Amino acid sequence: MIEELSEIEGIQKLLDCCGDDDVMQLFQKKTYTDAFERMYQERISVFDAIEKAYHTAQDQEQYLTALAEALAAYAREKVDACSRKNKKEHLQMDLNMTMAVFVLPMVLEFHGDSSRPLADAMTEAWKRSFPKTNLQAADYRTIEGGFHKTWCYITTAVCRTFDKPDDCYELKTLREYRDTYLVDSPGGRELIEEYYDVAPSIVKHIDQQPDSGAVYYSIWEEWLAPCISMIEAGQNEACREHYTAMVHTLQKKYFRNDPG
Repeated sequence: MIEELSEIEGIQKLLDCCGDDDVMQLFQKKTYTDAFERMYQERISVFDAIEKAYHTAQDQEQYLTALAEALAAYAREKVDACSRKNKKEHLQMDLNMTMAVFVLPMVLEFHGDSSRPLADAMTEAWKRSFPKTNLQAADYRTIEGGFHKTWCYITTAVCRTFDKPDDCYELKTLREYRDTYLVDSPGGRELIEEYYDVAPSIVKHIDQQPDSGAVYYSIWEEWLAPCISMIEAGQNEACREHYTAMVHTLQKKYFRNDPG
């Protein structure tokens, strides 16, 4: 059981929900559902307290903003306490991931009157503290239904353009590559987390292009088809380098750090 905490302490401690566990190890098909349900049940008293206080607050928006800013400040303190740059970057990616796949979905899972406005306030406060991030609030069912597509957003969009199903050969090949090679390779987790942060915005802004179909076709020709061939040939590191180059190229052209 989680000890009784004030709303401020409770919302800050949401960031510690993974404990000593690796967030990327919890964010896998075989572990995510159980981990999320356990975390949510252990912290439901926090959301109960916030909901009650929300309904009695004179200024409900200000109350939620104060909670959100306290959470972001707690994260900022954690990051600033790291003396080495690479450790700071690693911790920030872990915190971003924790927010995206556990904290925000837990807030929304409560389904209270405060839940959605609190999640919105949290993403806004987070972006003020970490301007380079593109954190978005998704609910548990959305994450649970699609979390295994991490590192495949762009491939999914390309396959959709070609009317390929979610279980098509190309997507299955890249997901298996991610799960059996990339996640355990040096720097692989950091690459997946970086990709998770920027890929949704890349796809969103490609979709807004009048020639989005042509863009996706060129991505297939120049980037994805060669990656699939490399995996088939056992050239795992070459695939990683090629896919990373694709993401960085598309990031420069299409990524936007959207507000809210």
